Amino acid sequence: MSGWTAKRFWQAAQAEPCDGGFTVRLDGRGVKTPAKAPLVVPTLAMAQAIAAEWDAQTGVVQPETMPVTRAANSAIDKIVPQRAEVVALLAAYGASDLLCYRAVGPEALAERQAAAWDPLLDWAAESFGARLAVTRGVMPVAQEPEAVARLEAEVAGLSVFRLAGFHDLVAISGSLVLALAVIRGRIDVAEAWTLSRIDEAWQVEQWGEDEEAAAMEAVKRVAFEGASRFYALCG
Repeated sequence: MSGWTAKRFWQAAQAEPCDGGFTVRLDGRGVKTPAKAPLVVPTLAMAQAIAAEWDAQTGVVQPETMPVTRAANSAIDKIVPQRAEVVALLAAYGASDLLCYRAVGPEALAERQAAAWDPLLDWAAESFGARLAVTRGVMPVAQEPEAVARLEAEVAGLSVFRLAGFHDLVAISGSLVLALAVIRGRIDVAEAWTLSRIDEAWQVEQWGEDEEAAAMEAVKRVAFEGASRFYALCG
């Protein structure tokens, strides 16, 4: 019972221990993923968050209002069967990390980027032995394979559930280093968001805010913060 096209039929959602971790039952019936796998998660806190999302549903189930459920489904249905591919995909961001590409001009923007991003690149070099090269403009800069491999090793050490949250931190920010800084506690998610949007903030300062672009940014920020929350729920 995936529930993704169903109307609410249950009275209560309950988080419970089960073989392999924790699950959510709807009036005693176990929730399953869209691929029909049992929904088994690693922590009680995550199961409780999922149960709360199911309890909040009225009428037709709306997956877009259930971010923890969707992330857990993704971990089970998508990452478990292709974990190596997901790790490689995320590691590839290290070879083209947002923090490595600076503006050709104006100089004030390049200086702002350097002041914000250089400390994190220094942190990555000190923490992981991964010194990434920096360039100006959009032409690719070659990174040392050993540096990228060391960052990949950090990603490879994450559980499938942590990978689900980490994936969105990387994909939304465009930076493997920023995402690693969040999960390692070097910066919090609010600071990471600000650091990832330096170019966008500069454009707003110069030309004013576009309502449509601002609305899209708000959606991305919610998803970014949700990814951090999901990662934390992994325990």
